[in-house]
Amino acid sequence: MSAGPSVSTGLSGSRVACWWRGRVRAGPDRGAGSVWLLAAGVVLVAAGLVGATLGAAHVARHRAQSAADLGALAGAARALEGPPAACARAARFVARNGGRLTACVLDGLDLTVTVSVPAAPGILPGAAATATSRAGPVRADDAGSR
Repeated sequence: MSAGPSVSTGLSGSRVACWWRGRVRAGPDRGAGSVWLLAAGVVLVAAGLVGATLGAAHVARHRAQSAADLGALAGAARALEGPPAACARAARFVARNGGRLTACVLDGLDLTVTVSVPAAPGILPGAAATATSRAGPVRADDAGSR
């Protein structure tokens, strides 16, 4: 009889060594675990990149809407002074919030602004989020819709 642990064989007949001797199984699927682990890692990295891209787009959309809301409110306060004064003030507030004023229309006392905000240049180069906002006095027909 031999001293020490015995070596068993698997169903396929390949040698399976004892774990305490440090031997590796010699069979047809040698190294398959590394390939599966690498594939799983690539899938996780790709999912992370997709999540980061969607998150960046979502944040840019919110930044654009905030800049448009604040610009419209600030410009509407100067609506009585005319379109140049209202749009200049709106553009100043939009720029301070990281956006660019792309359209500004004063219709009576209602100011409508459209804003563009870059969407994470490192992740989405050239992409921009846009938002439009209107500010002005409350009308009787607007109050009933809420």
